[in-house]
Amino acid sequence: MVIEQLLTSFFAAAGFGVLFNAPKKTLIQAGVVGMLGWIIYYMLVYYGVDAVPATVLASVVIAILSQLFAKMYRTPIIIFNVSGIIPLVPGGLAYDAMRNFVENDYSTAVQYAAKAFLISGAIAIGLVFSEVINQMIRKSKWKRI
Repeated sequence: MVIEQLLTSFFAAAGFGVLFNAPKKTLIQAGVVGMLGWIIYYMLVYYGVDAVPATVLASVVIAILSQLFAKMYRTPIIIFNVSGIIPLVPGGLAYDAMRNFVENDYSTAVQYAAKAFLISGAIAIGLVFSEVINQMIRKSKWKRI
């Protein structure tokens, strides 16, 4: 089961890298970023953490890895960030929310929509938090990299 999760998230992230015309030399790294972000999310949820904090932590890891790969391969960070967050995007929840709206089950639809909104916000918060930490480290006197 975990191997399937790893492979699926890797190919999803790398596949979206292809769709977004990422350089060929970065596709494997983009897939690795997405895979590691997803497995962190998956393991946290598996051990009982709610999806929103798990998404925040996974997106922080994605952003940190994206910053490292962007420096190593001298490419824009957005190549790794966008491909990396693809496995975390709550598309299934958004679909379920719309389906329940169409079926006039508004109570369930609002629950799904709220969860999708919270997870989307958690992705953004994780990416921004990592960037703020990166800026603080770069501007501090004790930087090492």
